[in-house]
Amino acid sequence: MKTLYTIVLLAGLAQFGYSQGAKVNIQQDEKIDQLLEIYKSSLSHNEYYRIQVGFGDYAKAQKIKANVEEDFPELVSKIDFDSPTYRVRVGRFTSKLDAERKFNEVRIKYPDAMLLKPKKSTK
Repeated sequence: MKTLYTIVLLAGLAQFGYSQGAKVNIQQDEKIDQLLEIYKSSLSHNEYYRIQVGFGDYAKAQKIKANVEEDFPELVSKIDFDSPTYRVRVGRFTSKLDAERKFNEVRIKYPDAMLLKPKKSTK
């Protein structure tokens, strides 16, 4: 038993003896923050893919949105008014591959779902 205590004590001391204390100081150029802001603003103007899971009057759209938020909490859901109906759309995918992967998953629960392509820019 005395040997066991000795081993545990030596192991603890060895661990304490090998621990290191360090301080990291990162210095970066202020222009990096400016570049990040430019990058974020350019992403917000990019076109993206969305998945439409359903449509109908406002009450039906709210019910669909609540169900989608429960089934897929990681996806951003939004109700868009496109005369004369309200459409429930989820996700904001910048790549078609990511959109198709999630679309296949969503379509299992919502068979009427549609993958919407980004609109062509008229610039």
